[in-house]
Amino acid sequence: MKISFLDLVPVIAADGASDALHNAARLAQTAENVGLNRYWLAEHHNMPGIASSATSVLLSYLGSQTSRIRLGSGGIMLPNHAPLVVAEQFGTLAALYGERFDLGLGRAPGTDGATFAALRRTMGDAERFPQDVQELMGYFTASDQARVKAVPAMGFDVPIWILGSSLFGAQLAAALGLPYVFASHFAPQMLMQAVTVYRENFRPSAQLDQPYVMVAANLLLADRQRDAEYHFTSVQQGFVNLRRGRPSYVPAPVEDMDTIWTPAEHQMVDSALSVSFVGDTTRVRERLASFLDYVKPDELIVTANVHDIDARVHSLELVPALALFDLNTASPSPAHTSTADAA
Repeated sequence: MKISFLDLVPVIAADGASDALHNAARLAQTAENVGLNRYWLAEHHNMPGIASSATSVLLSYLGSQTSRIRLGSGGIMLPNHAPLVVAEQFGTLAALYGERFDLGLGRAPGTDGATFAALRRTMGDAERFPQDVQELMGYFTASDQARVKAVPAMGFDVPIWILGSSLFGAQLAAALGLPYVFASHFAPQMLMQAVTVYRENFRPSAQLDQPYVMVAANLLLADRQRDAEYHFTSVQQGFVNLRRGRPSYVPAPVEDMDTIWTPAEHQMVDSALSVSFVGDTTRVRERLASFLDYVKPDELIVTANVHDIDARVHSLELVPALALFDLNTASPSPAHTSTADAA
């Protein structure tokens, strides 16, 4: 089984977005050197603690800083964009850095109503998601006779993925014959039902001849159990702040979460983050292996948007010690040098 990494590019108040963006390059390079399969970014807007809003722009920067690892979106929130523009952006990435980009698509706007309006979109745009996905796919396979051409997307192999946390995405991915990702790292309730629906209803396509499921989990490894649990309080606080309607910069970790959350909030966070594996490699290995044996995904994508960048880097460095994943173990490579850099 392959393992990949999902990054929200967390912003620390004292550091700011610039440091967060450069930290993303450090994480992507670490993921590549450790042997992870993919490094994905998620589109969010109007959230002070997340710097991955201009997803395709940041992916271009990361393409210049890596050479082997697959890069992509987990995902682009398609209701926020015209399919033609998304095809042009990801076609440009493929033209610049080779066909190592994935285009994961989500149906939710990934923001609030006021920001949706600022994007010049309406909530009704999400209702066209199936049609927009097919239109987007068509731009990559269009012929020279097509009336509208997405240049330079035409002819490039950019795999399309469907993301979801309900049965809708599972059904759509199955119907279109596309790989499917379930957001169990924050919405685990329908995980097994969605995976079953996808696998049972999958129809082979030009992109994929059999179902391929990737599931998401929170993973934070450390040398000591208590260190991992301490740093993970940043994630727990972030969920509390979000549910209180006060999204914030990534909070600093605390020794005692009982000074932060109410009993009801504690229960809510534990439910939302139930697919989380936090601790030293010995303790995490058994729990994670049981989860993988139960769900039987084709790939696992993990995330850990905590306050301390060194803790995030070290967590990735410890992944090989789990001995649970098929890693791309070629020798570490230097950062890719773009044409612009060489000039």
